[in-house]
Amino acid sequence: MPKIKVRDINIHYLMVGHGPDVVMLHGFLGNQAVWHLNIVPSLRRDFRLTSYDLRGHGYSEMTAQGYTSENMALDLKGLLDALGIQKPVLVGHSYGADVCLYFAYMFPDRVERVIALEPGLAALVEQRKDKNWIGWSYWVSKLEEAGLSVPPDKRSDVNYLLNLTLETKKIFGPARGLPRNRAPLLRLLNETTLMQDYEVVGVLTREAVREIRTPVFLIYGEKSHFLGSFEYLRDALPHCRWALLPGGEHFGPLEQPELLTGLFQEYLQGAGQRPAEPTARLAFETGGES
Repeated sequence: MPKIKVRDINIHYLMVGHGPDVVMLHGFLGNQAVWHLNIVPSLRRDFRLTSYDLRGHGYSEMTAQGYTSENMALDLKGLLDALGIQKPVLVGHSYGADVCLYFAYMFPDRVERVIALEPGLAALVEQRKDKNWIGWSYWVSKLEEAGLSVPPDKRSDVNYLLNLTLETKKIFGPARGLPRNRAPLLRLLNETTLMQDYEVVGVLTREAVREIRTPVFLIYGEKSHFLGSFEYLRDALPHCRWALLPGGEHFGPLEQPELLTGLFQEYLQGAGQRPAEPTARLAFETGGES
């Protein structure tokens, strides 16, 4: 279980494979295992893959504060410096994708390109504060499928829903049906500034998104409740490719790992070269720059 000191905290990471560097960031309340179930084993023959647990997540050190996307981008830079990684491709899911976009804005000379799966972005959080946001009904329906009831006045209360979610068994992937390790996640939610920090916009405002010059490949599920973010980012990012995964929701690395792996392999062909177009066998809606 290798750890390395980054900005005075211990970060748990794994590095496997050989080839151009790809660094992978997991999502909110997740850990790096999401990449190792299916995607890393398929890519490690062609790339050197580094994944890590974000601050406070998995086996990385939990701090009382420091969870803004901007500060997480500084953690990422510290990790790259400590490991001697100069200019990787960054792959992030959800909160991890947000961090990748912040990093591309803050340190454009340190990133080759970005694959961003389902970023929400703090600058767009107002979309998700609307009581009519589609994500609330989706979330409540998943809890009700698990046998839990949500009072009407709590159906758009993110703290309540997160804590209730931790009472359910895992929903996606090979661990589906297994109980969650609730204790560290409850600590992270209730004893740190994670929830407040998640909404801090910092340097990457809506306007600043338009200044990101790094090529970005946006990937969302066609049934994602973050499609409002997709639409804004698709139109705002200067060098953007995009794909909508058929039938996909928010958790692509667990829902459709084989499809994502195919996408990654084709997009990553030849580091520093023009990325290839997806082949017909992948057959999903794509657009933007090639």
